[in-house]
Amino acid sequence: MSGLQNRSSQLFKYTRLFNNVSLPRLSSTIAKSSAEVIQREKKVSANNYDPSPVVITRGEGIFMWDVEGKKYYDFVGGFATLNQGHCHPKIIKAMTDQLNRLHHTSRAIFHDSLYELNEFLTKQFDYEKVLNMNTGVEGGESSVKIARKWGYRVKKIPQNQAQVVFAHGNFWGRTIAAISASTDPTSFDEFGPHVPGYQIVPYDDLGKLEQALRNPNVCAFMVEPLQGEAGAVVPTLGYLKGVRELCTKYNVLWIDDEVQAGLGRTGKMLAVDYEDVKPDLLILGKALSGGVYPISAVLGNSEVMDVLTPGTHGSTYGGNALACKVALASLDVIISEGLVENAFKMGEIFRSELNARLSKDKAIQVRGRGLLNAIVLNTKGVSDVYKLNNELKSNGMISKPIGSGALRFSPPLIITEAQLREGIDIIVNTINNFKN
Repeated sequence: MSGLQNRSSQLFKYTRLFNNVSLPRLSSTIAKSSAEVIQREKKVSANNYDPSPVVITRGEGIFMWDVEGKKYYDFVGGFATLNQGHCHPKIIKAMTDQLNRLHHTSRAIFHDSLYELNEFLTKQFDYEKVLNMNTGVEGGESSVKIARKWGYRVKKIPQNQAQVVFAHGNFWGRTIAAISASTDPTSFDEFGPHVPGYQIVPYDDLGKLEQALRNPNVCAFMVEPLQGEAGAVVPTLGYLKGVRELCTKYNVLWIDDEVQAGLGRTGKMLAVDYEDVKPDLLILGKALSGGVYPISAVLGNSEVMDVLTPGTHGSTYGGNALACKVALASLDVIISEGLVENAFKMGEIFRSELNARLSKDKAIQVRGRGLLNAIVLNTKGVSDVYKLNNELKSNGMISKPIGSGALRFSPPLIITEAQLREGIDIIVNTINNFKN
């Protein structure tokens, strides 16, 4: 038997075996209730999340439905990934069209979608180059790598002496590199040794920042223009301009982490647009995906980005064809449907109404920009925050507890004023009637 005939015979044998495989009857194992889903998930899943006790099976627009059929206002928005809402038809169509044509090649060869996305991004945000990755934390790590390389190549920092400065309260993920910059003990403790070369300064404190940047070995300052996971913390007006001036003065790259605050979430396309300043590196993620397929991007000009050469960085899925088409559709929805403007308008109503209607005995502060907001609560601690969060769930709203004393709200930017006001009613009635 020839080699070709032998291989054909083996292929036929394996195909016949595969066709005879009895696959599990998945339908017979599907959970019948929320309680069963939660019980079964906890049994077989790592215990690194503590979700609200609700099991979602469908989403559309700003709404979600649980397995029992109850409807909820989604005021978490997939951690601000769902700026365009659940299952936006334009994004789903772009995804399915691309799935039927080409979804992945690796970056070992070219495909015909990457240039299209990156041309759009560079034109939209006025940068020259894009590095394509998958997740927000990869965007952060990539930016740190670029900054270090730039520090050695351009700023002439002695090898292995580069320093990166971060703000207290930052959050950009939970990889070893990200938690090494964290000030949250839950993220930080018992995961060492941590990445060296990091320094923490207070958020919204230009004086402390300047002290840190005087060190000639500092290559970058990475900061959120509005701190999301810290509870929608808005810096003093002028802080971002001050950051730009100090980074320029001390020849330090400013890395702007807009993974959560960007792409319309705060009522501007970028949160730095509130002060009309331009960072050296811009990180995008979350809503770039439309909540559909992971993609992130680092943008910068050639003088910084060109420190990367073939082999110095990469990602198997980064910049794949499917992600590129999804991102293009996601950006198109944000721009063509006026979601930036809507986020600004709805955010003004949200904060104004809550400040006027919430009991001062129950709510200390309402803060945020656009549709990234938090209510700082007057509670006895984290247990009360979780109880309140569960009461909101019972009343038809999904929100997110933050730390020991706040609830965060980030609904899709497609929300209408009527829907927003219905959501406000739920929040006000739940909080004002809460017994702590």
